[in-house]
Amino acid sequence: MLIDFRTLTMVARPLTPEEGLRILKRDNFVCQYCGLDGMASFENALAMSVDFLHPRAHKGRKHAGNLVACCRPCNMLKGRHVFKSFDEAKAYVLARRDELRKSWDSERRQPHGAAAKA
Repeated sequence: MLIDFRTLTMVARPLTPEEGLRILKRDNFVCQYCGLDGMASFENALAMSVDFLHPRAHKGRKHAGNLVACCRPCNMLKGRHVFKSFDEAKAYVLARRDELRKSWDSERRQPHGAAAKA
């Protein structure tokens, strides 16, 4: 534990590489939110990380039950949100991915000049 001198609170240290690898192996290098297989390609492997279900920013602990393998995009989408359960977090992340994909798809269908003129 470290002391955060800005707030004088105890702050858990981030995961060591060994701790992160242990979680990734436990979850078979598969994102627990979207299902991305981290072993399918080198690029997928680079995208893998470990998520704190209850975020460190909200005093989430680094015990195995609070950690899951996930890809960086899902980790970013979940952010510091706090959820009652993993299933609720997963539903949120998948819904956000779907919203963003629809928005991205609709932007791609517009002619290049149409967005600038609107």
